[in-house]
Amino acid sequence: MLRSHPAPVIALVIPVFNEEAVLPVLFARLDAVLATAPADRYTLRVLLVDDGSRDRSVALIRAHATADPRWELVELSRNFGFQAALAAGLARAAAGGAGAVVTLDADLQDPPELIPELVAAWLGGAEVVRAVRRSRAERGLRRVGFDLFHRVFGSLTDYPIEPNTGTFGLLGRHALAAFNALPERHRFFPGLRSWIGFATADVLYDRQERAAGQPQQSFRRLARYALDGVFSFSYLPLRVLTYTGLGISGLGFALALFFVVRRLLGIEIAQTGFTTLITIVTFLGGVQLIGIGILGEYLGRIYDEVKQRPVFLVKPPRPPEA
Repeated sequence: MLRSHPAPVIALVIPVFNEEAVLPVLFARLDAVLATAPADRYTLRVLLVDDGSRDRSVALIRAHATADPRWELVELSRNFGFQAALAAGLARAAAGGAGAVVTLDADLQDPPELIPELVAAWLGGAEVVRAVRRSRAERGLRRVGFDLFHRVFGSLTDYPIEPNTGTFGLLGRHALAAFNALPERHRFFPGLRSWIGFATADVLYDRQERAAGQPQQSFRRLARYALDGVFSFSYLPLRVLTYTGLGISGLGFALALFFVVRRLLGIEIAQTGFTTLITIVTFLGGVQLIGIGILGEYLGRIYDEVKQRPVFLVKPPRPPEA
């Protein structure tokens, strides 16, 4: 007699930070997705990772998880940032024996109704499934910044990374194990997901507006995340410094040779002015400071890696109430 294999468990990993306004909508929409999951093919459970929220997010999640065992709360000891919270959820999912994980944001800009399509692509043989945006609903400065980043980032990276992708997607068991084995502290999720390889499939979707509340990712955090992507997957800034140094050195050598030849030929050399001198000195000083800044970005990340501090810390589980 053939022994039937149990349906794989797919964990939905969702970092949460001050999302009190959006959580009731998230609960309702995810509960609807969980209800439609075919139990004979796979089962779904939800891992919500609280990243040090200061509102009622933890209380709401704990109440929902108490009422429904398919939901689980993981509390970090403080606010470590989105990427650290995501790493904590992936580690918890792997420890719980998940056959695959779906990663998405809590703000519902990534529609959870797309999860069955991601899972179908995984069941079809893909180990990594990327949700690729056809369009996005953001407007104003944030939209301009996102578009500019995706256009520039592709030309900077040394490794091909699919543009218009973010956190939303699926990792199979082998891809999850490979991802959790990566030791980086400064994590750029789309880049690391592409770097690990494996059979990959894409699912197109339209990114939506936030379901409620205000964006929790500040411009400063988004800028830092963009820099992590550039400095983690590109040596181009260092190469540009090298090429700039070679160009300036070549120009300086040619200019010096020009004046030496004029002097040997006895050609009169006009007196150079203060403006020319200060312009050259300022330009060279600016190039040097930019170079030091770029080197500092790489060196700071090396320093963080050498310290080997954990990416996140999880609060101990809360004892059951009497």
